[in-house]
Amino acid sequence: MAVRPFVMWPDKRLRTACAPVEAITDEVRSIWTDMLDTMYAMPGIGLGAPQIGVMLRLAVVDVTPDRTRPIVMANPEVLSASPEPHTWAEGSPCLPGVEAEITRPKTVSVRFLNRDGVIERRDFVDLEARSVQHQIDHLAGRMYFDNLGRVKRDMLLRRARKRR
Repeated sequence: MAVRPFVMWPDKRLRTACAPVEAITDEVRSIWTDMLDTMYAMPGIGLGAPQIGVMLRLAVVDVTPDRTRPIVMANPEVLSASPEPHTWAEGSPCLPGVEAEITRPKTVSVRFLNRDGVIERRDFVDLEARSVQHQIDHLAGRMYFDNLGRVKRDMLLRRARKRR
């Protein structure tokens, strides 16, 4: 379909919670297709709708090297998370050129509406779990660096401003 441009930090939409999706329609499926095209063009492993200016609770994830298992989600929510932490570098095309080590639960159980409008519950582990949590943060108006302490967050944002 189309590769869409990114909303760049500090655009207020990245700090705004998205509206829930009422029903899975052809328009929603079209947005998901554009999101996947945009994510693959980055290249990236996940994308939240507000990153392309769509203020709906939509996310896509595909961590496979050959791009064969895209997951599309509407209204995703974490139901449970493992106590085991996992730390990994995260970044965002909305704030290019910087990343930070972020600690998140290694495993999460998530409920969401799938492409067919059916409520699905799925367990995600490792990189897939990380990407899903990252996208859910975007849908809530949070950025990955919100998980940092104030000093590290301020340093990251200063580096990002210098790179622009």
